[in-house]
This record gives sequence, C-alpha cells and structure tokens, in this order.
Amino acid sequence: MPFIKLTKIERRRVFSLLACLLLAIAAWFFMALNNKYVYTAKTVLIYKNFPQNRAFHPLQPDTVDLQVEGTGWQLLFARLRINPQSISVNLSQLSTKEFVMLSDQLYNINKQLESSQKVISVKPDTLYFDFTKRTVKKVDIKLIDKIAFINQYGISSAIKLSPNYVTVTGPIEELKRINEWSTDTLKLTNVQSSTTVRVNMQHSTHKNVSIFPPSVEVKIPVDEFTEKTLEIPLKIINNRNYNSIKLYPKKVNVTFLVALSYFEQVDESFITATVDADEWSVLHHNKFTVRLTEFPDYCKLVKISPSKVDFVVEK
Repeated sequence: MPFIKLTKIERRRVFSLLACLLLAIAAWFFMALNNKYVYTAKTVLIYKNFPQNRAFHPLQPDTVDLQVEGTGWQLLFARLRINPQSISVNLSQLSTKEFVMLSDQLYNINKQLESSQKVISVKPDTLYFDFTKRTVKKVDIKLIDKIAFINQYGISSAIKLSPNYVTVTGPIEELKRINEWSTDTLKLTNVQSSTTVRVNMQHSTHKNVSIFPPSVEVKIPVDEFTEKTLEIPLKIINNRNYNSIKLYPKKVNVTFLVALSYFEQVDESFITATVDADEWSVLHHNKFTVRLTEFPDYCKLVKISPSKVDFVVEK
C-alpha cells in the first residue's frame, strides 16, 4: 500500500481539522454534563415526633425511592451517593390524620442531604399507618448476662438495676403479652472487683411498641469468696399425726462459700434445714433427705453432711 505523503501545508490543515473536532466533542460533552438529569436513589426512613396519644404500625416498608435532580457532573462523580443514607420524617401530622404526605416535607428532606442535589419527589409519596389506642405499662427488666470471674471471686449480693423497670408503650393487645423486658447480653471476663456498666435494652420486635429508657445501669457487687461450715439443727415438717420422731443425727454440717464481707454476718439463723415426714408415712423411705428451705442467695452451697439421716418413729 503506497504511503500518502502530505505537504507541510496539508499536514497543518489535517491537524487543525482534528483539533476542531476534539474541541467540538469537548464542548458537546461539557454542555451535556451541565444539563439537569433525574435519577433514583434508595434511602431509609427514620420517624420522629411520634403522636403521644396514638400507637401506629406502618403499612409499607421503611425504604423509599428518592427522585433526585442533579447535573451530569453530579451524576458522573457522586454516582448517586447521597449523604445521609437515611432521612427523618416528621409524624406530627398523625395526630389528626392516618397518613403522611412526603411531598409536604421536601424542603426539610433536602436540608438533610447536605448536597447541591435536589430531591424533587419521593416514591411512595404517601405513607399510611394502622392505628390503635396507645397505652403505657411498666414491666420488670430481665438482665441477660455471661460473666466469668477469676477463681475464688463471685457476685457477693444482689445485682442492682437502675432503673429496675422500663416503660412500654403500645397497643393494649400487645402489652398484655409483655410481662418483662430483656437486656442485651452483658459479657464480662476475668472479673475480680465490683463494677458498674450500662447495658442496652433489646430492641422491640414490634414496630408499634416502644420502650423507655433504651438502656439500664447495672451495678455488680463482686467479692472474694471463702469456705465456711455451720452446724444447723434439723426441723421436721409434715408431721401431721404428731408422731414422736427422733433423728440421728439431730444436726447437719452445711458447707458453703460466702463473700469475705459477709463472713462474720452469716450464722445459723440464716439457714434452715428440714426433713419431710412424708418420706416415711407416704413414700416409706427408711432415711430422711436433708433439704435447705432457707439459704442466703449470695452464698453458694458446697455440701450438706450428712445429706440423709436415720430416724426412729415412736407412736
């Protein structure tokens, strides 16, 4: 194929033509990017300003499509990234209505975007809600915990919650089934001293049920434990015929772990050991089993010696 040779003037004309073509493409591209375009971006709704006297349940998902208007430059570089990823919706209209028009809140929605992009509409534009009468109930808090202590250490007295109840708000039918509310799992390891932590309450699985406060303060008293043994007299229960029953032995040794701070305080008056006469009269056992009917919650039983005792019944 023969090589085309161009003169100096012809080469200059070709380069000028190519330069003009590139400038025309750049000008067209620049003008195209300056034009306005509408694109869709998904975002999550966060509700605020709940009506105080009404419980509600949304009848649609909490995700909506924002119709966003922006230039081609914004579309090219932002790639539909709208900040924040969620928008707040004011529910104050629900005090008198059963729906909320998002088109009425476009100004506040655009203020949340912190962007020159503009939301021109939302799909769906109308949010519908199912309403029931709203009521309030106080329920106890159930602490869920996984606490691991260093050897010889443990909980020395009752764990204290502040507050010890939560206020649950929602429909009467839902609240009838709620008698307590659990916390998130409190996980602690290698504990050897008293501690105070804040634990979140579990989130409500019902959108029309809310709780307050969302967290609780947990005070965990911790102390070193040591072993202690007390001699406890036995008491006979269920001796309905008032038979004369003699026990051998009459006392048992109860060995338990107790916190050092309670070592001197815990004595025989804190523990009650019993045997049940029904074991002889009904079950026909030849020995009584020793059971503790009163025992401090903050102590840990190690053993009862003996755990069974002989007896003689004198009619």
